[in-house]
Amino acid sequence: MIDALRHALTAAGRPEADAAIEPLADRGLAHWHLRLVGSGMLLRVPKQSQMGLAPGAHLAYEACCFQRAAPCGHSPRLAAVLPPGAGLPRGALLVDEVIGRPLQLPADLPALVTALAALHALPLPAVARRSPLLDPVDLLAALQAEIMIQAQHLPAARLQPSAARVIGHELHRLQQLLLLPQRPARHMIAFDAHPGNFLVDAQDRAWLVDLEKARYGAAALDLAHATLYTSTTWDLASQAVLDDSQVLAAARQWLTTMTPEEQAWVAPLRRAMGLWSLTWCAKWRVQSAAPGGSGKGGENWSTELSKAALVEHVRGRVDHYLSPVVVRQLFDQCNALADSLRA
Repeated sequence: MIDALRHALTAAGRPEADAAIEPLADRGLAHWHLRLVGSGMLLRVPKQSQMGLAPGAHLAYEACCFQRAAPCGHSPRLAAVLPPGAGLPRGALLVDEVIGRPLQLPADLPALVTALAALHALPLPAVARRSPLLDPVDLLAALQAEIMIQAQHLPAARLQPSAARVIGHELHRLQQLLLLPQRPARHMIAFDAHPGNFLVDAQDRAWLVDLEKARYGAAALDLAHATLYTSTTWDLASQAVLDDSQVLAAARQWLTTMTPEEQAWVAPLRRAMGLWSLTWCAKWRVQSAAPGGSGKGGENWSTELSKAALVEHVRGRVDHYLSPVVVRQLFDQCNALADSLRA
């Protein structure tokens, strides 16, 4: 891979082509990261496409995520796109390296929320210019459809009956939400805003460094993903358990930057993001055990793509999150947040 990257950098006429290439620790299921020593640049090499896209389409989508988010001032600048080729089957992106540390929660929660609010404040492009990023006509219907595709794996994931019942109840509740005539406002969102995807620089500014799944959608989903138990305990470097008061404080801070109408969506979309996370866990449990980590298109959850320690960590997290105690806890905290916001 390193030889292929160096060849691609040379072909692109990049001045960093002669820099030493230093692989970073394998911490994610979707990318390898490599530092171009002394250049201030980082290479993002896709392992797969979580969006289920072919190599070229995936690279274009991810590049657009970085280009559209950069003006918010909390995400790295895209410097170059290295196309797929020999030894580099899914290509790579060259982005500015953010020098920083992992988030320390709850202390860095205000910085995280500030970064999300800046992303959500970006002006919407004209409808015709939003492609290739996802921009569904009905934000709730599209979210529910995505969750239901993942939920198809619930039977094969063999959850304990009590956990399966709670998830089934919440799926029905989400279906009822679609009957409302109202819809949340549309913003650019990360849709992968768990704390492990952020770094904090020396000025205590939070940077969202992973933007593979950005889209135009409901901003409260990002607030949820940043503060759910399944997110804050996912990454070893930033693991923390937020209590109800800390989640409420994050929600209230974020709401100061949004229109008053957004408050009504905070709790329902937190429930929906919880469902998305749990059904993703069920999908990963099933697909990672299948030959080749079977998925659609360019999606591939094969355990062969990541280090054994990372795979074992993910398996442990998935098993924990799908346990009855955690499933119930996840939605109990949603209830507590809804009650507090109404108070």
